[in-house]
Amino acid sequence: MTQWHERTERKISGGIRYAKNRCTKKKAWMGRDFTATKLAEENDEGKSTITKGRGHSQKTKQKTAKFANVTDKKSGKTSKAEILEVIENEADRHFVRRNIVTRGAVIAIEVDGKQKKARVMSRPGQSGLPEAILIE
Repeated sequence: MTQWHERTERKISGGIRYAKNRCTKKKAWMGRDFTATKLAEENDEGKSTITKGRGHSQKTKQKTAKFANVTDKKSGKTSKAEILEVIENEADRHFVRRNIVTRGAVIAIEVDGKQKKARVMSRPGQSGLPEAILIE
């Protein structure tokens, strides 16, 4: 479902607002709802959907995530790690409570049997699998 971000064609009084020298139906003003990537359940590996964009573009939106690609800056190695919980999220404090993963969120992961912290650097609601960097 699209969202219209432009002002209405009617005035407060009920009259029609006439636009001068401007297109009134631009598609750039339309948008979609925010895709909140939640942590997957124990038996679930994660779900994603593909949405169509303008032109020939597509987006892979991650609905639920169980794993993340985590990079260690010191060694330069990337590995797949299980996400345990969301510890901190600067976008919204309520996202921590609902376990929603967005860019900039600090997540608890399990690497080699140890629990560590990582910061999400990708946008899982728009690019697919979360990618993170270890925090010391």
